[in-house]
Amino acid sequence: MNLIWLGKYKSFFENLSLYTNVYGQAYTVQGFHGTSVPCSLAQIQVLEYILENEEENQKMSEIARRLGLSPSAFSKNIKKMMDKQLLEKYRCSNNRKDIILKASPLGRKVYQEYMNSLWKRQFEKTFAMLDQIPEEYIARFAEILKFNAEAMLVQMDELQNRPAPDTEKKAVTLVKIE
Repeated sequence: MNLIWLGKYKSFFENLSLYTNVYGQAYTVQGFHGTSVPCSLAQIQVLEYILENEEENQKMSEIARRLGLSPSAFSKNIKKMMDKQLLEKYRCSNNRKDIILKASPLGRKVYQEYMNSLWKRQFEKTFAMLDQIPEEYIARFAEILKFNAEAMLVQMDELQNRPAPDTEKKAVTLVKIE
């Protein structure tokens, strides 16, 4: 059967599917990245997001949603990361229910090891290829990926009866959980 509806985008979607499928296989493999503490891509991704958004003091549920992870999968990764001492947990002084995550000194070290390893193996060449594409095309492609991811998130929320996220930001004081 010839999938005519894909038209001139057939090769693009074949390669996108290949990438996402391979990434999916590697996503939970521990120690794939040459770090001193074995981590999965899922854990590195969480660590990266926390480091990149440190000043936001986002709740765990907000981080999970932003990364497109189910609350259950996110919580399991956080437990493993806490066991490895990659993260520190804090509570909001005015709301003991909301937990805020921060990277520990070891978490920062492991992330740097990961980046050093990944740069040579993959991103150096990827960035060189991206440098050949006009920035507005890259930005447009990122919009396309984000649109499709958000559309799938909405559908997943509906299927799993999850409430819409609370996007209101409030100033908080953090108290470390020991």
